[in-house]
Amino acid sequence: MDKPKTTAKDFFLWAGAMITFYWSIIATILLILNYIDYTFPNALSYLPANPYESGISNEMASIIVLLPLYMFLMHLIRKDAARDPSRNEIWVRRWAIILTLFVAGVAIAIDLIMLLTTFLSGEELTIAFLLKVLVVLLVAAGVFMHFIADLKGYWDMFPMRKQAVSVSVAVLAVVVIGAGFFIVGTPGQARLARFDVQKVNDLVSMQYQVTCYFQAKQKLPATLADLNNPLGCGSTPVDPQTNESYVYEATGKLSFKLCAVFNAEGRGNQDMYLERTIPMPVGSKGIQQDNWQHDSGQVCFDRTIDPSFFPPLK
Repeated sequence: MDKPKTTAKDFFLWAGAMITFYWSIIATILLILNYIDYTFPNALSYLPANPYESGISNEMASIIVLLPLYMFLMHLIRKDAARDPSRNEIWVRRWAIILTLFVAGVAIAIDLIMLLTTFLSGEELTIAFLLKVLVVLLVAAGVFMHFIADLKGYWDMFPMRKQAVSVSVAVLAVVVIGAGFFIVGTPGQARLARFDVQKVNDLVSMQYQVTCYFQAKQKLPATLADLNNPLGCGSTPVDPQTNESYVYEATGKLSFKLCAVFNAEGRGNQDMYLERTIPMPVGSKGIQQDNWQHDSGQVCFDRTIDPSFFPPLK
């Protein structure tokens, strides 16, 4: 008996199904790993205040678009196979399934190697690390088991179970995407977080302007108007959310405070980014970086200038 020929339709249906499948699976894994990072933050790694500026938005969009597309393509493939059972024997189907089994098996092996390497090297097995290993292992194992069953014709013998798996995958995708709104917040909350980050950056800039003014005149500015000199230390920014001025007050000869109204509590590791972006005052010997963590509502940051760090400008 001659082997069934693979048509152009067969090839592109399977190629499209595999591309959308791999992409959606990778996006799902990366999305869950991002959730773990935000749930168990590492003090040594920087997490953006707006998680949707990282890969989370792309990962969510990929799942929303590609997973239903994969299911639709597989529906067309199975519909053709129901009309012509010889479609189950074409080479492109077997290659796609065997390649997926190979990739899933490699992923499981690498995942276990990473776990054992970390354990044998004596490194700490953190909750975040173990959860990431578990996620990759479960997803890869689930993919492997599904396609080995498909290769053996299990789903053709039990179509109701196949339908139950499809529904379960769809429900799981909705849960994974919906969980993000509870873990990292909604896009609206992320937009407010962006405002908060800009406000902190503005306060950092204003602190620099105050120290610049102090170096030039050896006294603190009385009001914000004293700082608004484009030819001096620059113009003071305004609140990007309300377009109102920030609060500045000289509380002593060498002390002052800067205030802003924030939408939410700041994340625990935002200072890592700010410390790399704070400008160094001219002629200073070094500065102890200040903590810009904040709660919601109006928050004031008290600062005291050490004259030895800010010598007069020559």
